[in-house]
Amino acid sequence: MASGFFAILDDITALMDDVAVTAKVAARKTAGILGDDLAVNAEKATGFLSSRELPVLWAITKGSLLNKVIIVPIALLLNAFFPAAIKIILILGGFYLAYEGVEKIIEYLFHHPKQEHEVTEDKEQDPAAAEKAKIKSAVATDFILSIEIVIIALGTVLDQSLMVQIITVSAVALLATIGVYGIVALIVRMDDAGYKLIEGSHNKGFLTLLGTFLVKALPIIIRILAVVGTIALILVSGGIFVHNIDYLHHVLPNLPSFIKEVVFGLAAGLIAVGLAAGGKKVVSMVKN
Repeated sequence: MASGFFAILDDITALMDDVAVTAKVAARKTAGILGDDLAVNAEKATGFLSSRELPVLWAITKGSLLNKVIIVPIALLLNAFFPAAIKIILILGGFYLAYEGVEKIIEYLFHHPKQEHEVTEDKEQDPAAAEKAKIKSAVATDFILSIEIVIIALGTVLDQSLMVQIITVSAVALLATIGVYGIVALIVRMDDAGYKLIEGSHNKGFLTLLGTFLVKALPIIIRILAVVGTIALILVSGGIFVHNIDYLHHVLPNLPSFIKEVVFGLAAGLIAVGLAAGGKKVVSMVKN
């Protein structure tokens, strides 16, 4: 009886050792996409009233966790029974990310610029509706990025047992959500932390300087994240096309992969924006 119990413990220990190794490899493989995920979601989670930042971020985090709960089992099942579907889903997701990135660029170039550090409370728009719309957009983008993270993590453990695959991919998915949105939470509360430091130090000394720096740095970081997040959308989408469409992978082999990803991401985004605009016109004509 005792020997059977210790044999089970040995099996569990061996399994955890395997998972520790594979999870480390998967985390390293997904580091790039996690950086893009951070930039994109940090930009999407900012721009709200101070009192609404954490509730909105928590709503997005719950949506992200739900995304992982949906994606992980589907990815494992598709990999087992219909692996070709994974590539199709990735490519469709790439078009969505490219659409979001190019739409932001078009909005910036051809529409009136928004006020700096604009919040969602707008006289012409219901604040609750605007908040829900931005949460929905953030969760949708997170869904596509989560697919990429899960697929990359799964790709590192294809030669492992099913149990190792399940635990490794689930662990990476969970850590991705906690890590990304934990850092985002720190970013969006920088100014509040700065004000508390200033108040606590009575406007004197190093803590006041640090608090002032945090307050002044936040809008700069938000602007940087907005740019980096848009670039990340284009790069991730372009990377999906380059790595999953054989023809594009072999086009211009001497061109740096970074440039290829930007070009294909922008091209796909322009196509997606054009199709979306055409679709809206057709729907409008049908309604009229």
